[in-house]
Amino acid sequence: MLAATAENSLASYDELSPENLDETAAVRFMGESPAVLQVQMRDYSRSGDAHLGQRVVIYAAALALASYYYDPLISIVCLALIAFSETLDIFIHKAVFRNTATDMATVRRNFALLFVSTVLGSSNVVFYAMSIALVEKPATHFMPFFFLFAGSIFSALNDNQVLFLLRTRLALYGATFLAIPILDIVRTGAGVHSPEWNELFTSVFVLFFITEISRAFVRIYRLQLRQMVDLRDQAEKAKVASRAKSEFLSVMSHELRTPMTSINGAVGLAASGTAGPLTPGLENLLRIAQSNCRRLSNLINDILDLQKIEAGRMDFRADPIELHAFLEKSCAVNRYYANSLNVGYETASAIPGRRVVVRGDEQRLDQVMSNLLSNAAKFSGSGQVVTVGLSVHGARARIEVIDRGVGLSEDKRDLVFDKFSQIDSSDNRRIGGTGLGMNISRQIVEAHGGTVDYRRNAGPGTTFFIDLPLAED
Repeated sequence: MLAATAENSLASYDELSPENLDETAAVRFMGESPAVLQVQMRDYSRSGDAHLGQRVVIYAAALALASYYYDPLISIVCLALIAFSETLDIFIHKAVFRNTATDMATVRRNFALLFVSTVLGSSNVVFYAMSIALVEKPATHFMPFFFLFAGSIFSALNDNQVLFLLRTRLALYGATFLAIPILDIVRTGAGVHSPEWNELFTSVFVLFFITEISRAFVRIYRLQLRQMVDLRDQAEKAKVASRAKSEFLSVMSHELRTPMTSINGAVGLAASGTAGPLTPGLENLLRIAQSNCRRLSNLINDILDLQKIEAGRMDFRADPIELHAFLEKSCAVNRYYANSLNVGYETASAIPGRRVVVRGDEQRLDQVMSNLLSNAAKFSGSGQVVTVGLSVHGARARIEVIDRGVGLSEDKRDLVFDKFSQIDSSDNRRIGGTGLGMNISRQIVEAHGGTVDYRRNAGPGTTFFIDLPLAED
């Protein structure tokens, strides 16, 4: 609760640095560096504005009680003082928000304004408590004491940003706390065993309690101020490191792509027998090398695509795409890979004969379909058939890729679409891959205003589906 209260009043730390918070800073005013004090004064003003409604309710209740039980004149005078000081506070806080420079002249001016505001606001409470105490009998000051106590706690809770201002406010309240029983003792000449002296000793104890509470809130505010600055700096460093990592991966991927293409071509040429006859053993080695070259090329291409998407540098066309023809073409392009796994593709449209058109980058959407179709083929058993469906729901077209494999669990969704993740991440997994395909596919689909997701079939297998907005006529 204490931390949450302090955090609510903390909102202006963006321009601070750890050096500003260094307690050994050379230039200081009221024990703080100018930059820190400006932030604290804005937080102080922001908290004052945020709690204006609460203060109005408290003042209204206190004035009503004073008018009914004591003297209406007290309420009238207090109302005038409160209205003046609260109105002045509004203008002072606006000036503090407007004057944000950290030069010493601006800092001193803002501090002087807030000091005047603090003294006037505290004087309202002091005047009210003393006015009620003077019309009460000695040792019967529950109401003024309670009002002073509530004001002190309210200040410790909400006005702890600028230490000197909080001390000023509590000093005025504390002096009034002691003045009321001391005045009773002077007026009555009461002995040390009297209720008047008991009130004085109790007031001292209460002031000690308020002081400790105030220290706790000041510590919390300052700790959170430093933590927020440190967290912001760590976040900035993380962004820099992420950019450096992205640039490194991008450069390395580009540098690897050219030699990888040459190696892949050379291995393919050798495997074809063009360079000379091959022994069975050499043919097997070249086939393994060719497979690994393809996997490495796919990884490089996926990393490059991912970096482009994350950097916002991947451009997408917005051409009309007729989905029936698009899906037939995707199945045809990927059929050779499916045949190598003894898996077939079939299309099954729920709306045959109807043109279904979306706008998008056909090459990138084909990349998504190739990923879904190859995954469906990999996870389907030998002899199975993968069904590609098309339907329309309202203003969106749905493409479904239905396999008959073991089926993905519904609680694996984060893992399926995460980067570099595999459902089977063991070293001896049967299905290879970079672990980037589904993450890239999701980002491509979302860039087209669509969504991609999956559900486990009632029978065997999984259905991946893509929803894309239909093109306007």
